[in-house]
Amino acid sequence: MSDNEQDWLALRPQEPSPSQCCGSGCKPCIYDVYEKELAQWERAKAMQDKSLLLGKKEQSNNSELNPDTFTAFSVSSVEQLTEDTYQYKFELPGNSSLRLSLGQHIVLRGVVNGLEVQRAYTPISPRNAEGYFEVLIKCYEAGLMSKYIKTWKRGDVVFWRGPFGGFPYQPNKDLARYWNIRIFYVLSQETSLEKLPWSYQENTYTGRLSEDLMKTIVNSCRRRPFVLICGSSAFNEDMSRYLKAAGVEENSYFVF
Repeated sequence: MSDNEQDWLALRPQEPSPSQCCGSGCKPCIYDVYEKELAQWERAKAMQDKSLLLGKKEQSNNSELNPDTFTAFSVSSVEQLTEDTYQYKFELPGNSSLRLSLGQHIVLRGVVNGLEVQRAYTPISPRNAEGYFEVLIKCYEAGLMSKYIKTWKRGDVVFWRGPFGGFPYQPNKDLARYWNIRIFYVLSQETSLEKLPWSYQENTYTGRLSEDLMKTIVNSCRRRPFVLICGSSAFNEDMSRYLKAAGVEENSYFVF
């Protein structure tokens, strides 16, 4: 193999590993970015022109979100809310704001024991929050990303990519449909209903959502509901299957 061929192979984009895909349906997905960079590399190699690769970026330090590249953000505060749940605040330059649309999420990149991992999270700060954004994260004992996140402290720099997704909500038009059914997925060990407002207690269920319970909830609605689903991949798949079994069509529920 010639030195020129080795030089080009060293510049070839590396295919992502399965752990680098967060599984949230991002557009572009990390695999889409790879395919784009691979096509760019193949074109540059065919033309023997390395300058065509100068536009390639893997990360940025300009503190502006980008769906194609990871951007560095500094952790400004860490607040532990429960035994395993933390709220993190990240700095934004000046009075800038993420200004995410409803239902959008961002993707975090971490490295654990040499393995790159990516996961999707939804900021909880107000859409017009200036100079910062916040993310609420539940850490799991066996979670790869959780091990990385729990090492964060004030001043650390982490990398985010996005935004992705979104929910097609029309103010004053769709609200009545969305409030026909309310399903709360609570990250808590609390099983008592006593702390809930009295108006919720009568129609609130505790425990794991099942297919039969979903049918009961859907059939209790005066009109066919529109359902919003957000949780782990397994949770989302279960809820989608239960809703279909309850007669809710695909255009009547939305998975974040």
